[in-house]
Amino acid sequence: MVETSRHTRVCPVLFIDVVGYSRRTVAEQLVMKRACNDLIAEALGSTEDIDRVILDTGDGAAVTFLGAPETALFVGLRTRDLATGLVVRMGVNLGPVRLVHDLNGQVNVVGDGINVAQRVMSFCQAGQLLVSRSFYEVVCRLATDYVNLFVPHGEHLDKHDRKHEVYTVVEDARARLKLAEAEWLQRTRPPRAFRATGPAPSPKPETANEPAKVFDAGQNLIISGYSRASVDKALVDLGPVKLISPVSQVGDKWVATCEHPSLPISSCRVEELGYTRIVTGPTREAVSAKVEELKSAGAFLIGNIESVGGTWTAVCELGTAAR
Repeated sequence: MVETSRHTRVCPVLFIDVVGYSRRTVAEQLVMKRACNDLIAEALGSTEDIDRVILDTGDGAAVTFLGAPETALFVGLRTRDLATGLVVRMGVNLGPVRLVHDLNGQVNVVGDGINVAQRVMSFCQAGQLLVSRSFYEVVCRLATDYVNLFVPHGEHLDKHDRKHEVYTVVEDARARLKLAEAEWLQRTRPPRAFRATGPAPSPKPETANEPAKVFDAGQNLIISGYSRASVDKALVDLGPVKLISPVSQVGDKWVATCEHPSLPISSCRVEELGYTRIVTGPTREAVSAKVEELKSAGAFLIGNIESVGGTWTAVCELGTAAR
């Protein structure tokens, strides 16, 4: 393969699979394949060729979107709504990819971003649409209402023993999704001249100075902010880290992906509220280590260690002996 770009991008990938395809005869597969191609073309709607790369996977397709992250969400939802003659399952992930040329000279996509999208899809039941934690964390910060569209679907282990935390769309959200989709379509249809030659949109004054968020994405960290300066600062605060993808713009956000740093317990903050201790930190591992330290002093963990607003948080209660 010949690289079309030396730059790694952080992109959303929608992986679509036709359920039961491999068990059909060749003649039946041809019919299902035509129906699948028509379904994806209709679901993509007005999404332009320059904004996505489609890979034929035989029993489905993998679509990498080069523009707004929520495009993958709404195309997936339209695919599910339009799939009346086919049973499909879909997974969405946000991760690092690189554009290359395959042996036929066609543009192809490689990287962890597309691999994880396939893994997320493999956890689906028929007719289900699941998204990875990295996609969930970024999309929920693009619009206030998006966070209400997802519910946790648990942690799954793939064949390589890699853990994936996934989310599904709530069943009763169709009306809100239609409204959100209409608003999204209005935002993603600017004049072509502006899209081709205009500068990248500047962040709003009220968000430009917001600190970047650090999201735990399994083996990696994703840093997301409204300005490049905020992402650069977050990387500095993390200390020495290995970048998997450089700082790049995704929609109206700046995003970078790096490996998990070895953060000391001192990177966590402990807030005291009576006998309650609230532990916050940049990664699950750092917070977990701090919780273990508190446990050794007689405290106990209440609930689970969770990401709240991009910060890993745990709540501990002091035991009788520690009071």
